[in-house]
Amino acid sequence: MSPASQTARTAETTEPSTTREGPAGTAGRLAEVLAEVVGVEHVSPESHFFDDLGADSMVMARFCARVRKRDDLPSVSMKDVYGHSTIAGLTAALVDEEPERAEPAAPAPVEVAEPVGTVQYLFCGAVQLLTFLAYTYLAAFVMAHGYEWISEGTTMLDIYLRSLLFGSAGFAAMCCLPIVAKWLLVGRWKQQRIRIWSPAYIRFWIAKTLIRSNPIVLFAGSPLYVLYLRALGARIGRGVTILSRHVPVCTDLIAIGEGTVVRKDAYLLGYRAHAGLIQTGPVTLGDEVFVGEEAVLDIETSVGDRGHLGRASALHSGQNVPAGERWHGSPARPTDVVLPEVEPVACGTLRRFVYSAVQLSILLAVFLPLFVGGLVMLLLEVPKLRALLEPGPLAFSNWVFYADALAASVLLFFGALGFGLLFVYSVPRLLNLAVKPDRTYRLYGFHYWAQRVITRMTNVRFFTHLFGDSSYIVHYLRYLGYDLSHVEQTGSNFGMAVKHDNPYLSAVGRGTMVADGLSIINAEYSSTSFRLSSTEIGPHNFLGNHIVYPPQGKTGDDCLLATKVLVPVDGTVREGVGLLGSPSMEIPRTVQRDNSFAHMETGEEFDRRLKAKNKHNIVTMALCLLVRWFNFFAVAVFASTAAELYHSLGSWAIALATTLIFLFSTAYYVVVERLVVAFLPLRPMFCSIYDKRFWRHERFWKVPQITHLPFFNGTPFKVLLWRLMGVRIGKRVFDDGCDLSERTLVTIGDDCSLNPGSKIQCHSQEDGTFKMDRIALGTGCTVGVNTLVHYGTTMGDGSVIGADSFLMKGEEVPRHRSWAGNPATEVRSDQPIPVQRRA
Repeated sequence: MSPASQTARTAETTEPSTTREGPAGTAGRLAEVLAEVVGVEHVSPESHFFDDLGADSMVMARFCARVRKRDDLPSVSMKDVYGHSTIAGLTAALVDEEPERAEPAAPAPVEVAEPVGTVQYLFCGAVQLLTFLAYTYLAAFVMAHGYEWISEGTTMLDIYLRSLLFGSAGFAAMCCLPIVAKWLLVGRWKQQRIRIWSPAYIRFWIAKTLIRSNPIVLFAGSPLYVLYLRALGARIGRGVTILSRHVPVCTDLIAIGEGTVVRKDAYLLGYRAHAGLIQTGPVTLGDEVFVGEEAVLDIETSVGDRGHLGRASALHSGQNVPAGERWHGSPARPTDVVLPEVEPVACGTLRRFVYSAVQLSILLAVFLPLFVGGLVMLLLEVPKLRALLEPGPLAFSNWVFYADALAASVLLFFGALGFGLLFVYSVPRLLNLAVKPDRTYRLYGFHYWAQRVITRMTNVRFFTHLFGDSSYIVHYLRYLGYDLSHVEQTGSNFGMAVKHDNPYLSAVGRGTMVADGLSIINAEYSSTSFRLSSTEIGPHNFLGNHIVYPPQGKTGDDCLLATKVLVPVDGTVREGVGLLGSPSMEIPRTVQRDNSFAHMETGEEFDRRLKAKNKHNIVTMALCLLVRWFNFFAVAVFASTAAELYHSLGSWAIALATTLIFLFSTAYYVVVERLVVAFLPLRPMFCSIYDKRFWRHERFWKVPQITHLPFFNGTPFKVLLWRLMGVRIGKRVFDDGCDLSERTLVTIGDDCSLNPGSKIQCHSQEDGTFKMDRIALGTGCTVGVNTLVHYGTTMGDGSVIGADSFLMKGEEVPRHRSWAGNPATEVRSDQPIPVQRRA
């Protein structure tokens, strides 16, 4: 029996199920519950849940939920079900472990915070709105006076020098403003609890927003990024490399020792939202620590010197990795897995200084002057644009004004689309000639720069969003450099979100299908060096959502990798099995229910449906481009109008246009989504990916756009937008960066707390089968950082899902209970998860 199931017991359920009636009574009652769920009269103790009874994970999740509601049965988790797939095996595991616990641990206490009043909630939103407007006007004022000063230049050299000075000053101001604001508003961060929507929270939000909007964030992986965090108060030693763009906010609580490496997409924020409170706490990393991709370090965690936290792993509050130990999983636990390490090389302070100086020089002396000066020259030299800046009749009252804006928007939008495709094909290929696989290179040199540029240029989200979930994503990825020479076209080989370190070292086998969120790792790092490696995913696999796949992945043919699974890198190569959880365990590769559409995937029927899907996807892609172009056209109209009003309103015209562009784009995409949902209403479904209902749902994913929503994180306006988009959402919900995939199928109660990177996903795809169902969160629920809540789940009032957890489909979290882990199970008071008290 797993440790999670051993701790998932209450004092009321333990004694009667084992000591009074023994295993036979427990087995009989479990069989009764399962028979009721499956819909049969009798379940044999030796009947296999999946092979003999035809159950699937959703059915067994309902079985676990019903067992947990009975006082005469021990609690059962999905880990137990997959580990012991018969009533006899399950009972033996549960009963055999029972004597080890004389006094079963109680459920972990859940913190309860008194909700703020409506007046305070509205006051917070008003202050946030005024802050945005003030920042917008300040930026417009600086831009207006900068334009006037640069336009006074008489020669090209004069304009260049003025652009250089203005761009450098503007960049320095944008970098220093968050630092100054943090020290003025907050001072030093300390371990505390801040009531959300309070005046103290407003200071927290302003500091957090400015810190994350600093352009230095774009320099992640550079020594400049480390200097920025030090200026904010973080204690960071020498030789530290931080590749993650998830910027620590409570920096004074972050301590990182010398020679430590933090890989991309890792979270060490120094705070979390929990039950109506912002809780801040320390995160400590010793010397020469390694933190893997998409790892999460909750508050009050630490890793000792030379410690190792693996990929897709998490330290929950209170967990500490001892010096020299390797941990992985969610929550993390010790492991003997040792990965090949990149041998260190000489990389001193001088090299880091020179690399940073060159980066700044190129930005300040080349890119900023070209952008700023080029924009000024465009306004001065193009007659139609120059006419807008001169006094005269208002041109926007003439239809010619809109015709010109229309022509310009078409030329710029679709021209940029074609140029972008040529650029991502050609420039990265030239740079790739400078780096070779299986060779060790020093950091902060030409080879490092080339690899970082390749990564950035070939991970353009617009293109993967446009081509994803269609047959054309295969051609685009092969165009980038993926090895897909033996690909078997399915029409859904890849989702709309796939990324890599180096596309020329990425290979995917024949017949493999990948859902959204795959991150292919091709680069390994030490604090002084890096090495590229080929990464190959086997044939006829299915990869669920949000998987980090390393070059050492031990999966071969015909595997199912469940959502958020920790890909195994040790032991034999897995074939013909499913893998679930972090660390992973084996589950059935497929179940009878998912084979019900197999006839659609072969022969002439498949060819016919694939052709029909391709035609449907072409229309969807055209609609996607049309919707985005029209928004671009509207932006061009607003910008041209601001230019025309500039001679009379000055900087107010720029500020007003910026605000209207922001409001229009937000309202426009809300209207687009409502129109799509009106024609394609979302409802629970179970169908083949070759069913027209699924193609219509792909259109819902692709045509609307929600990339503007992060600007509203942590404000009441995010809740308003979710409500306008169809979410049944309560009052005073705090959303700090949650993603809702199917908005109209989600219900969220009052005073919930949704953390950065959290996802509420109402769908799942396994091979050629698509499933979708509703999700309901009760009042006062908390969803942790980088946690995924799957379809068909229910969270009771006041329940908590910990950081980096995976709440599996069909699960029911009881009221005022704390769950955590991948897959999530109930947290008991003796587990290394935070024990919160009443606020």
